[in-house]
Amino acid sequence: KQWYQRRVAITAGGAILQIPDPPPHSQSNALDQIAHMLNGQKQLESRFEEVMNSTESPSLRTADTTSLKMNMKITAQALFKGIKQNPLAAENLIKLQNDRQYLEDLIAEALEEVSTDNSFDGLIRATVDEKEKKSKLQETILREEEARRKVRALQRQLVDLKKSTENEIQTRNEMIAHLKDQLQETRAKTTMEKRYIEKECQVQKQMNNKKCTMVEADLQAELERLQAQLDEENKVNAETETWVRKHHDMLQEQVEVWMDKYETEVDKKSEELSQLKATKANGLLKLQELTQKYTEYEEVVLEDRDLKEKARLALLKSEQEVVCATKLQAWWRGVMVRRGLGPYAKKKKGKKGKGKKGKGKKGKKGGK
Repeated sequence: KQWYQRRVAITAGGAILQIPDPPPHSQSNALDQIAHMLNGQKQLESRFEEVMNSTESPSLRTADTTSLKMNMKITAQALFKGIKQNPLAAENLIKLQNDRQYLEDLIAEALEEVSTDNSFDGLIRATVDEKEKKSKLQETILREEEARRKVRALQRQLVDLKKSTENEIQTRNEMIAHLKDQLQETRAKTTMEKRYIEKECQVQKQMNNKKCTMVEADLQAELERLQAQLDEENKVNAETETWVRKHHDMLQEQVEVWMDKYETEVDKKSEELSQLKATKANGLLKLQELTQKYTEYEEVVLEDRDLKEKARLALLKSEQEVVCATKLQAWWRGVMVRRGLGPYAKKKKGKKGKGKKGKGKKGKKGGK
């Protein structure tokens, strides 16, 4: 039982105190040794389980278990010794002390659970929780490393951006110097062009003055010609105005004649319209009388039509009743004949001679 408790403690220690990625410098060798010892301890435990579950002879199995126990004991002692001799910093030693205390409490609880319930579920749960904490810690470390890589990449980008900015500034300074040279050349060229343009403008002004003098003479001649043409147009306009006035007086007289004619024709058309209205009123009265007569005749025709329809239906009904009665009589005769009822009943046979004669006479009467 003591050996089993010791094995549980070593297994829990190996599961909980797993060594993370080795830190740099002098601490990495010691942590590598501890990790190597823990891996060896796990291998010995797996080998021990295989031996215990094997079907070999008891003597061989006892020898194997004894050697494995010795090896596990030696490995555990070396593990504890390596942990003690690890040259860690003060903070790491405090953390190691806290982990040792936590491990001691956990092993005590596990031993108590093993002794009471013969199980170590609490130890398994603690191991799972520690593994989850370690995985979260590893994720945090990975995220921090990723952030550091991104920072380094951004720093490199910043350096490249500074270099490109400096190159661009240098290029722009060179461009500014070049533009200043061009500005000076442009100013000198502009001064020369200004002098040339001023001289050209003076010459152009003199030429324009001469052209304006010539154009003014031409315009004066044109003005005299237009004045003569205006006088002629005024004369023609006076003559045209006289003719238009005469023509207007003539048209005024025609308008008066047409107005008299219009009034006469309007009076005639008014009289014709009055006659037409009277004719329309008479026509409406005749139409009302004819409409009333048509209504009366229509009522008479409808009444006559209804009477004829009723007579036809009564005749049709009487004919159908006759046909039905004939069919009923024929059916009843057929029933009487088939069943031998009434005059169609079969006579009983009487004595020979008389019976036959009587039967013959009765048959003749029945036939008649």
